[in-house]
Amino acid sequence: MIDEEKQQDRDPNSTGETPEGSPMASENPPAPANEAADWELELARAYQSAQADRPPANASGDTITGSSTNSPTADAAEPWKKELAQANDEKEALKTQLQAASAQLEELKNQNLRLAADFENFRRRTQKEKEELDLQARCLTIKPLLPVIDNFERARSHIKPQTDGEMNIHKSYQSVYKQMVDSLKQIGVSPMRPEGEQFDPNLHEALLSEPTEEHEEGTIIQELERGYILGDRVLRHAKVKVAAAGLSVVASDENPDSSES
Repeated sequence: MIDEEKQQDRDPNSTGETPEGSPMASENPPAPANEAADWELELARAYQSAQADRPPANASGDTITGSSTNSPTADAAEPWKKELAQANDEKEALKTQLQAASAQLEELKNQNLRLAADFENFRRRTQKEKEELDLQARCLTIKPLLPVIDNFERARSHIKPQTDGEMNIHKSYQSVYKQMVDSLKQIGVSPMRPEGEQFDPNLHEALLSEPTEEHEEGTIIQELERGYILGDRVLRHAKVKVAAAGLSVVASDENPDSSES
């Protein structure tokens, strides 16, 4: 029997298939075509069911297994949100401080301008007071010297030297007089020349008046004592003689008998 089996295995015509009448052929019959289609349909349904039960994915394709607040990305973003909020608060605080500093700077600038204006006014006032004190000191110093100059002028007009010795003496004190006048000019003293001008009580002092028709009323006819000015201040008023209104000749002509009556 063993030889028959070996011979069957070596037989090239043998296909190795079980005959139709054998019990094995009856137990495993070939699957029909409609059963294969049902199997593919079941596989597709199972795949769709698995896709439906799968959690949704985010924009990057990663599957979201829980809520967004409990995800690792949300947990990592929480510190950044807190830092951003803190940075915004610090920004607002710095903005408030900057506004306060700007207001304080503006106030300090205005205060500086006011101080500068006050200092400029103080400087001008003190400068004016200094000039006024200097002018007063010069006036007090020069006034006692004016009579000395008057005496020199009287001597020059009255003394008539006759000899060479007298002429030398005359030239000597005239040189002293000239030196004094030049010194006064350097200080700023200038003499008045009022003759022919209108009388001004701020500059002149009228000692005499003379009725005349040759000059207009109020005109200074003669200078009796010279006046002097220092800058814009009068050191001494000029003593003068002023022209008054003349006698009315017309009135005497109209009333020829008035004198007789």
